[in-house]
Amino acid sequence: MTQLSPARKPAAEATQGPTAKPAKPAKPAKPAKPAKENPKSLYGGTRSRRITVRDIAAAKERGEKWPMLTAYDAMTASVFDESGIPVLLVGDSMGNCHLGYESTVPVTLDEITLLSAAVVRGTTRALVVADLPFGSYQEGPVQALRSATRLVKEAGVGAVKLEGGERSAHQVELLVSAGIPVMAHIGLTPQSVHAFGGYPVQGRGEEAAQQLLRDAKAVQDAGAFAVVLEAVPAELAAEATRSLHIPTVGIGAGAQCDAQVLVWTDMAGFTAGRVPRFVKQYLNLRELLGGAAKEFAQDVVGGAFPAEEHTFH
Repeated sequence: MTQLSPARKPAAEATQGPTAKPAKPAKPAKPAKPAKENPKSLYGGTRSRRITVRDIAAAKERGEKWPMLTAYDAMTASVFDESGIPVLLVGDSMGNCHLGYESTVPVTLDEITLLSAAVVRGTTRALVVADLPFGSYQEGPVQALRSATRLVKEAGVGAVKLEGGERSAHQVELLVSAGIPVMAHIGLTPQSVHAFGGYPVQGRGEEAAQQLLRDAKAVQDAGAFAVVLEAVPAELAAEATRSLHIPTVGIGAGAQCDAQVLVWTDMAGFTAGRVPRFVKQYLNLRELLGGAAKEFAQDVVGGAFPAEEHTFH
């Protein structure tokens, strides 16, 4: 047992005797201050300017995770922008959920350009990334540069996205050297649906896993500022995330990616029918919108709309 020195008597002994003063009541503990939000954070930050690829790189260094959603029109994009979503993707997924195509393959550069411009007009803070659609970059780097230049000049996007790893590295390299930021996309690449025979998980098995890691390294070395990993085993995606200095954006690739992206119509429960396993629905927008339409129809049929307050005289 430790012996106390005379100068450090226990509190009970110190208060004994006629000259002892009553002990002061203990001050209440101050409430802990809430952790300060980093003004540079991609989500929840206070910056008012547009987010850039430099901000994306800084988030990777901080270990910050961030969300990305698709958007295809100015009004929806404005909602996501006001909600703080830092990166919006004008994806060729518009083919499935916006234009009524069976896949992303029929989407044209004209369609991507038109809708990308709308998303840019509807936002003030988000980094807007536009997909290069099928057939707009596969011929080679020069075609890719021509297509990407159009998206930057006519639509005003801050970056483009293209599918493919090693096979698209030369396209990535030329675009980056021309000053156009590129987000790569590997794993399940929907534009290759006919070659894949559907939408199977990619990277299973040693050979496929090593190819995915080579693809990730190839697009990083070519200058991509981020890479989407789609439908990839979580363990493989985690390995890729650890091995790269650029951020990984997961969609069906587990929780260890630096960022996560969803198609907004899947996320909001607007998509009809079955959705992929990796989708979490945060709303049943299809049911809500359908209910509003039915209520409107019933009011019209029953004569309740328009009422006096909706009428001019």
